[in-house]
Amino acid sequence: MMKMNAAYEIDHKAQPKDWIHPADTVKITEQQEEQDIQIYTDGSKSEHWVGAGIVAHRSQYTLHNSCSNTQAEQLAIVKALETIGKLHIKDSIPRSATVHTDSRITLQSLQNANNHNYLIEEIRKLATILGKNNWTIKFAWMSPCRNIRKRTSRQASNRSQQ
Repeated sequence: MMKMNAAYEIDHKAQPKDWIHPADTVKITEQQEEQDIQIYTDGSKSEHWVGAGIVAHRSQYTLHNSCSNTQAEQLAIVKALETIGKLHIKDSIPRSATVHTDSRITLQSLQNANNHNYLIEEIRKLATILGKNNWTIKFAWMSPCRNIRKRTSRQASNRSQQ
């Protein structure tokens, strides 16, 4: 169980026994497939708050203030993959999802075979497990500007519903 009460507990060097096999890799793409389930992730940090969120369904998580923005971004991706794993889709329907993030450092870390930080390994493990359950998981970088437009649009929509 992942503890969320301190930065170290949320992200640290993973033990070699917890690393995925080097042949199990994640796919980073620039393309968006129309038939894919689209999941958007975001992490943010301010002077008073650190949080992570995913939009597939509305989910938000509050982290300890000592966590970094990168940790929040990575936790959002972990939660997105956990959400995908809970979806009930028939085997006869293609299972494909694209996880969108504005964290280039996370995408670069996923491709770096020497990076064994806990959250990066968790992302790799979950993507590998989903792959073994007939899911195609892709990761795509999304411009932070596009993310701001998406967030602003969502906030306006939320205000109009109140």
